[in-house]
Amino acid sequence: MAKRTLMATAILLVAALTGLAAAQEQEPAAADEIIAPPSAGPLAALPIVNATLDNGLRVVMSPDRTIPTVAVAVYYDVGSRNEIRGKSGFAHLFEHMMFQGSANVAKGEHFQLVMNRGGSMNGTTSHDRTNYFETLPSNELELGLWLEADRMRSLAITAENFENQRTTVMEERRQSYENRPYMLSMLRINELAYGDYWPYSHSTIGEMQDLTNAPLEAVQEFFDQYYAPNNAVIALAGDFDPDEALALVRRHFGDIEGREVPAYTPAEIQPQTAERTDSMIDPIAELPAFHIAFHIPPNRTEDHYALELLGLILGDGESSRLYLKLVKEREIVQSISVGTDDRRGPDLFSFWAVVASGHEATEARTVIYEELASVAQRGITDRELEKAKNRVRSSFIFGMQSNRSRAMRLAEYQLYAGDATLLRTEVDRFLAVTTDDVQRVAREYFEATNRTVLDVIPARSGDDSEGGAR
Repeated sequence: MAKRTLMATAILLVAALTGLAAAQEQEPAAADEIIAPPSAGPLAALPIVNATLDNGLRVVMSPDRTIPTVAVAVYYDVGSRNEIRGKSGFAHLFEHMMFQGSANVAKGEHFQLVMNRGGSMNGTTSHDRTNYFETLPSNELELGLWLEADRMRSLAITAENFENQRTTVMEERRQSYENRPYMLSMLRINELAYGDYWPYSHSTIGEMQDLTNAPLEAVQEFFDQYYAPNNAVIALAGDFDPDEALALVRRHFGDIEGREVPAYTPAEIQPQTAERTDSMIDPIAELPAFHIAFHIPPNRTEDHYALELLGLILGDGESSRLYLKLVKEREIVQSISVGTDDRRGPDLFSFWAVVASGHEATEARTVIYEELASVAQRGITDRELEKAKNRVRSSFIFGMQSNRSRAMRLAEYQLYAGDATLLRTEVDRFLAVTTDDVQRVAREYFEATNRTVLDVIPARSGDDSEGGAR
């Protein structure tokens, strides 16, 4: 019954999107461009209206009048990859600073105004971007736009706000990483795998010393450099008229001046020529664990689609190859996750596992390496590939149901790829992958010389387990 309900929901969603697109074509909005659906894929009917303001702000709109809510997502093209050495954590610090008030909004009032109207909001930071988003009743769209525009124009960067949020971020690092088992290893594996490639080798949360040393002037400079309309995308999804919504965007954002944004020109990552291994003691961990990382191409490149599907085949769900062998049948590990890290730049194909009591990490890694060799030599079955494609298809369809997720996805595609309409055909790229493609990428990217391994050893067994954990 549950499966039939999900399928019925999917059919209704596609039908609704088709109807929306048809209605949109009958009454086009006064935007720069309305692009007709280019394919017959499951998201081909997704309505997308694009516009660009004179100050460079890119606007993406996806109207859906079925539910009286609207989502606003603002994506800034700045993440920890844009930071310089000695100033790590600035992008994440600004995620916090952006809620500390602006010219017309008092400290903490942004949350109050949205929540008192039945809305929700948040912001996140990654290596590749910083985003802010609200979901509001559709009659409160202008409130969301006004709030976002006011802090883009006039963020309150004061010594008091800065010191308060610097302390908050440092405490977040303690609570989220230093006081939680295995979390510091999540940072260490990137340091090992990326080596001297600074954009991805350092953490988004930032180093304590860098945060301690940061002067207020450097924080103001970071805002001036990156929080500009020509370095941002705003996406709207939900119950609105595109003409009216675009007029509101122009009203609130149109007079914010564009600024020169530093070019992102990282040095090329140096090819890895030998396996890298290391171990670390985790004083909080109860069981051994390990990471394995292989270098792969960036997100949305041809091979990446095949690698993403391979990750699903190996580690997605209880019927996946590695879960069956390592967790259910042989009980070597308690948990395992597999997949790409999905970065805009040089990416990683990662394995993370917590070893079961009485077993060693080497047992699990032997099984993983054998499975990778099996895919490289004998390939995968048609059934495995079809199952992985079904997972991708359903994930994309159901992941677009809420206005918030739709706005965020559209903003991301516009920011990363320069074209939000690519989202319509993204599923098609996965569906085009063949079993030969999966076998080919397994042969190409999983050599030992392209591998980084990190063992995580509980402190209580560090003296007698460090050597045997490899």
